[in-house]
Amino acid sequence: MLKRRTILRNALLCAVMGTAVATLPRHAQAAAPSLKIGIIGAGDVAQTLGGLLIKAGHPVMLSARNVQEAQSAAAELGTLASAGTPNDAANFGDVVILAVPYKAMPSVGHALAPLLHGKTIIDATNAYWFRDGNLARQANTQGIGLLSQSYFPGASLVRAFNSIDMAVLRSEAFRSAPRLAVPIAGDNAIAVQTVQNLATQMGFDSVLTGNLASATLFQSGHPGFEVKEDTNGLKRALGL
Repeated sequence: MLKRRTILRNALLCAVMGTAVATLPRHAQAAAPSLKIGIIGAGDVAQTLGGLLIKAGHPVMLSARNVQEAQSAAAELGTLASAGTPNDAANFGDVVILAVPYKAMPSVGHALAPLLHGKTIIDATNAYWFRDGNLARQANTQGIGLLSQSYFPGASLVRAFNSIDMAVLRSEAFRSAPRLAVPIAGDNAIAVQTVQNLATQMGFDSVLTGNLASATLFQSGHPGFEVKEDTNGLKRALGL
């Protein structure tokens, strides 16, 4: 149960985000400049999110320690896709997506945090006890949003695109109204707005749950995980 102070803070953040969108010029809401997207990973999550972002007009760099793996994945995504090392992707991206097993987060943070200082990070990871061991238990106790942020001090981390299976995201993007809704949580209002804009461009609605502490609501094993609903249905599942 979120504390009253946290609930009030989340409500204020949601209100600020709503006002920010409403006050944008109409043409700015309809068309946004392309952003370079670096993705740490080259697996199913990286390819799915990268493919949707490319359809929205954003250049994407997939990455892996074995660059050939990233090159093979990028070749399937078209001319806006490129490949490199994780360091390359971290330097390339205006926005950087984490798409790695959660057990890799401490080492990824140690290697890349200096390169990601001041950037927006989208954390699309999940922590599972059967794969990630003690880190999964720590994520459940501390809250995965806050734990992930601790590995990337100086960056603005936003939790998004972790709670719905990639096959569903691929098949349901740009579906007829009402659109599929994805939950989003973050502490930095500008970073959150950036991720909400990207979600819209990728063919989804979004529901802002509040600050990073509220990301617990849609992490593995919690009420908003694997909820495949429109905005109203997702809000009901999250208790918002």
